[in-house]
Amino acid sequence: MGIIKEFKEFILKGNMIDMAVGIVIGAAFGTVVKSLVENIVMPPMGALLGGIDFSKYEYTVVNAVKAGEENIYGMVADQDIEAVTIKYGSFIGDFVELLIVGLAIFVVIKMINSMKRKAEEAPKEEPTPPEVELLTEIRDALKKQA
Repeated sequence: MGIIKEFKEFILKGNMIDMAVGIVIGAAFGTVVKSLVENIVMPPMGALLGGIDFSKYEYTVVNAVKAGEENIYGMVADQDIEAVTIKYGSFIGDFVELLIVGLAIFVVIKMINSMKRKAEEAPKEEPTPPEVELLTEIRDALKKQA
């Protein structure tokens, strides 16, 4: 029974809930960034480079083989075999996506740190010493008597 109680305490800790929220927000953020890269950043970049669509760039290592044809080893294929390709264009898009996510996280962390610094620099009200409070009460009491 002790292990169940321990697990329940672990799950209900604030850090666990904060982490779960962070993961969900991170997944949604990743989707938005992926859309930003694929639909907004890469098309103009391709246009600047002469209409290049990076996602279509690939290097074919082995060509596709249809059933009944000979493959590169001189054997007849029993079934269709897809081409083996290295999709370096997709890699370029993913790399740009990584750079944008890194930049976005950097900006968010920088804003958070800036807000923390401002909160730390804000003048804190020092508590009134008890003597001053006592003298204020005495003054107010004397004003009421007069």
